[in-house]
This record gives sequence, structure tokens and C-alpha cells, in this order.
Amino acid sequence: MKEVAKESLGSRFKKYWQTFFKQWQLQLMAIPGVVYMIIFSFIPIYGITIAFKSYTVIDTMDSAPWVGLQNFKTIMSDQYFWQSVVNTLGISALKLAFGFILPIIIAIMIYELRDSLFKRVIQTISYLPHFLSWIILGGMLITWMSSNGMINQLLGLFGATPSTNHMLDAGKYWWIASLSDVWKEAGWGTILYLAAMSRIDPTYYEAAKMDGATRIRQIFSITIPMIKGIISLNFILAVSGLFNSNLDQTLVLMNSQNQPKAEVINSYVYRIGLMQGDFSYATAVGLGVSVISVALLALTNIVTKKLNDNKSVL
Repeated sequence: MKEVAKESLGSRFKKYWQTFFKQWQLQLMAIPGVVYMIIFSFIPIYGITIAFKSYTVIDTMDSAPWVGLQNFKTIMSDQYFWQSVVNTLGISALKLAFGFILPIIIAIMIYELRDSLFKRVIQTISYLPHFLSWIILGGMLITWMSSNGMINQLLGLFGATPSTNHMLDAGKYWWIASLSDVWKEAGWGTILYLAAMSRIDPTYYEAAKMDGATRIRQIFSITIPMIKGIISLNFILAVSGLFNSNLDQTLVLMNSQNQPKAEVINSYVYRIGLMQGDFSYATAVGLGVSVISVALLALTNIVTKKLNDNKSVL
């Protein structure tokens, strides 16, 4: 049995290299990506050891003294960290609630359009915000939500007389951050769905029409089931990223008035690590968040696998 297993393993190994050399052009194209991953993703993993040390700028990673789990114990009693966790989950939950469904709806609406010129125009308009940096969009939002900004002017047309600066209202920040992010990325998020829809066999729709199915019925019976793999994949990635809020957006929109509701984990790590120089503590926070994100990724994959007839999309 061992000899059979060895022969089987050897044959698989030989087949792998045969396939590798047959596709040497594609493998050659992949080498820069592999090198990039090794340099910027795998080698820096050694820096995780800082989380278990008391590291300063005058130390090296090897010379810094070990402190064990002391940094993680400090995290557990840090009220500012836990406030950033609450803010991160609150903003991410709103982004997930609106930002996950909206691209699917927009993609289906674009796919159902029959005028190709109008379809391209709508696609272009929906994509545009994605290509604008948060510096530009943040400046626009700050201007629009000022005391004399566009938002208050529009509210004035309906009889309201607000004069407040909405960006200074901490209670509104979660909604501002989540909805502005959805506005920026919803159009871009339709690309994968539209690509999946373009591969659907048109004969399915023709057969459905012959059976008297309406457009709505065709969407729910053909379009959505045919793209459920992409939907599941995006859902897994969205859930696994619940603890990773947009740092660029936060640094642009956060101010001294809304900071209690605007401070997220990423900005907290940035402030503690780079601005205050507590690299060990910031690394410990980042490591803990990464572990939780991987756990969420695995859990969501298991759930979606159960919903897809035990077929994993990862």
C-alpha cells in the first residue's frame, strides 16, 4: 500500500511539472506577483514578534526585550480601543447592509437595459466616484454638510431651517461615513456581477419567456441563481473585512468634535503606532484584528458552503 501511495504521489508530482512546463509562459508572467508576495507579504511576517516585545526606535527587532502577552493584556483594559471597535463594527455593519445589496441591484438594472448607449453612460457615471480619492470626496462632503452647504440648502427647500454643521455632529457620523462609502464604491462593485451575468446563456431567458415568465420572475429564477457564486464570494470578503474600516476616509472626515464616533481600529493603530511611537502595542492590536478577520473568513465560508450545496467559492 505504501508503494502504491508513493507511486501515486510521484505520478502526481510528475504530472504537475509536466503541466508547469507546458504553461511556462503563464508561469513566467506569474513570477513578478510571487516575488511581490514574498517580499511584501511573507518576509514582513517576522515583524509580528514586535507584538510580544517592548520595541522602540532605538531597538532592533532582535534586541528588543520580550514582554510576552503584556501588550494584549493592555488592550483588554483600554477603553479607547474598545470604543474604536464599537465604531468600526457600527460603520462596517451599515456599509455591509447597504453596500452589499446595492451593487447587485444596480448590476441587475444595468443588465436589463436594452439601449446599449444608455447602458454605457449609466455604467460610466456609476464608476466615476470610485476613481476620486477621499481627499477630493472628503472635501466635497465637508463643504456640502457645512452650515451653509448644499445639504442644509436642500433641507431649506422643504421648509426646514437647519443651520448646523453635520460633520461636527458625532451622532450622525456613522451614517455619513457608511453612505458616502457606498456612494463611492457601489458602481465599481457591479463589475464582477455584470461579468458573471454576461456569461448566462440567453436561451434560459428565451425559454422563460415562452413559459410566460415576467422580467421580475426571470431575475429571481435565472439571473440571481446564476450569479450566486460571485454573491457568496463577495459576502465572504465583506464579512471578513468587518474590522477593517477605510483609513483614508476616516483621516479626512474625522475631527475633534466627531472623533468619539469616528475613531476606528485602523485610525487608532495609526495614531498609537506612528504618531505616538508605541509600535509594539499597535502591532498587537493589528495582530488581534487579523486573527479575528481570518476566523470570520473561515466561518462565513462554512456558512456559504452550506447554502451552496456544500460547494466552496474560495
